[in-house]
Amino acid sequence: MASGIVDDNAEHSELIKRLRQGNEEALAELFAKYRDRMHRMIDFRLDRRLRSRTDASDVLQESYLDAVQRVNHFIKNPAIPFSVWLRLIVGQRLIEVHRRHLGAKKRDADREISMNDVRSTFASSANIAIHLTGHLTSPSQAAINAESMFRLEEALNTMPAMDREVLVLRHFEDLSNNEVAEFLSLSKTAASNRYVRALKRLKEILSEIPEFKPEAE
Repeated sequence: MASGIVDDNAEHSELIKRLRQGNEEALAELFAKYRDRMHRMIDFRLDRRLRSRTDASDVLQESYLDAVQRVNHFIKNPAIPFSVWLRLIVGQRLIEVHRRHLGAKKRDADREISMNDVRSTFASSANIAIHLTGHLTSPSQAAINAESMFRLEEALNTMPAMDREVLVLRHFEDLSNNEVAEFLSLSKTAASNRYVRALKRLKEILSEIPEFKPEAE
């Protein structure tokens, strides 16, 4: 797996131990280890309307400051894996960035982050379509027009939001099935089944759009 990070390796466990003992440097080291993964997450989910105003590095910098301020929430909850907690922190910051630029009611800063917050950061069909197009060869990219993109987004919208999210986490963000299950509060079997189902549906969708057929074969 591309991330190469698991919560049970020796170095990671030692950093978590130091963090729970109040070592501030441990948080910085852990954040650095997950930086690339969080960067991919933000880059995938950042609204396309905001890409000229902010980028993933800006969101990451703000997320680190959030993590510093909220680290006691992690320390007081030994059951939550660091990777899950950090994704919640970064996901909430991404929500705030969207609200800041696109307009929406702000969240109470003292309220604990919940799965409802996570669901609001689920990848949109539009973002999935954009990234799928980015994986095409240059001639195929040139062939994509507004009608094809609309058809692709509409077809992706027929998938359950949870299935789309599992697909994104596994296929685009390189999370393991166990990590997906933990993050989305699913059983490992349910997470695996959703991924298989979503991948099958995605292949069907791509096979129905001429510009994507060579890439799907």
